[in-house]
Amino acid sequence: MLRVAFAGTFPARLEEPVRRHLGIACEMAVADETGITAQLAGVDVLVTMALTAEMGRAATRLRLVQVPGAGLDRIDRSALPDGVSLANVHGHETGIAEYVIGAMLALTRDFSRLDTALRAGEWRSQWSVGTALPPTWPELAGKTLGILGYGRIGQAVARRARAFDMNISAIRRDVRRSTNEELAFLGGPEAIDEVLARSDYVLISMPAHPDTIGTIDRRRLGLMKSTAFLINVARAEIVDEDALYEALALRAIAGAALDVWYRYPRQPGHAAPSTRPFHELPNVLMTPHVSGWTDGMLDARAKLIAENIRRVARGETPLNLVT
Repeated sequence: MLRVAFAGTFPARLEEPVRRHLGIACEMAVADETGITAQLAGVDVLVTMALTAEMGRAATRLRLVQVPGAGLDRIDRSALPDGVSLANVHGHETGIAEYVIGAMLALTRDFSRLDTALRAGEWRSQWSVGTALPPTWPELAGKTLGILGYGRIGQAVARRARAFDMNISAIRRDVRRSTNEELAFLGGPEAIDEVLARSDYVLISMPAHPDTIGTIDRRRLGLMKSTAFLINVARAEIVDEDALYEALALRAIAGAALDVWYRYPRQPGHAAPSTRPFHELPNVLMTPHVSGWTDGMLDARAKLIAENIRRVARGETPLNLVT
């Protein structure tokens, strides 16, 4: 009988919905990433965000490593045993795209500050008495959204941004894959500077790898308009941590929505997401890597993982193989 193992907190969350969609009999085991190693000798499909050399050596029967997300930064590909397939999943693009639109609106309209003030009885609006009128809010219509990483997420955001009458400029490694898109501008990585300079909002949705880590450094942040907002839903290390904090603290850029971070919890309890005090800055929207955490994402990923388990059982090629 096929044996499937779920290793880690997030993969464990998918065990029940995968079982619900599976429709075939198989054995399932759930453990943390350390504890799973002792069980890997009898496992055919490993659902995990991480693969180490030790795990690879222990997995003598393995046929598929199924990453339950899009990112592969914790997968040691050299640890894959010979003949073992590697696949990932998506399904998070709708949730992330909705988050990005919401973040742009929240940053532009300063919802958090207005809510806090009104709860205290302070009307920071045209309805206040005896105070100067506040500045009007800019509308999204007519503004330029620069998308650094025009893959599934970037395209999902662009479709929604067009409904707000925004102009889209995008960067993609292979521009030939987007020739028919309704874009104001499309360029390769060499055009990042141009997109940064022309954009009112900059979305980072590119994968993290050696060519992209540190891509947005102090010089490139300096190319952005002082009225522009940065939104990062990719990986924190794509943006230089110190340079970003300084740009926000000095108001060299207007603000940022950050859903990915430089430090993550390693044990229960409080965990600071950065070595810099971003939490002290009023122009930062901070969320704990939840932009794609939606019911639709969980269901889409569970369905695809279930399908790949069935394919392994039938001796067929899994979907979403990573080359």
